[in-house]
Amino acid sequence: MKISKQKIEIAMVKRGLSPKNLAERCGISPQSFSTIKNRGTCTMRTAEKLCKGIGCKVEDLIEV
Repeated sequence: MKISKQKIEIAMVKRGLSPKNLAERCGISPQSFSTIKNRGTCTMRTAEKLCKGIGCKVEDLIEV
C-alpha cells in the first residue's frame, strides 16, 4: 500500500509526535517507522497500526 510521507509528517506535527513517540505508540521500532516513511509503502496491517498511533483513518495517509 502506498502511503504519503508528507501526510504522515503533517499528522505528526498536528499531534505533536516525534518519530520515536509515534513508533512506540504504533508498536513498531523507530527504524521500521523510518523505513516505512521513507519508502512510502507498507502493508495494510502496518498502515492500521500507524493510524491507530496517529489517531486517524487509513484513507488519511494513502497516497493517491
